[in-house]
Amino acid sequence: MAEGYCVKCKSKAEMIDAKEVTMKNGRKAMKGKCKKCGTGMYKILGIAKK
Repeated sequence: MAEGYCVKCKSKAEMIDAKEVTMKNGRKAMKGKCKKCGTGMYKILGIAKK
């Protein structure tokens, strides 16, 4: 499971339904929902290799 910062809970929380996505600028990110409150979460991972 991926872990990120939830702005609603104001703490680190696990993401449910986490999926790896590529942003428009080529960087990778994880997109999911907070396990505690269900708010959308987004965590930037790093630069994608070309």
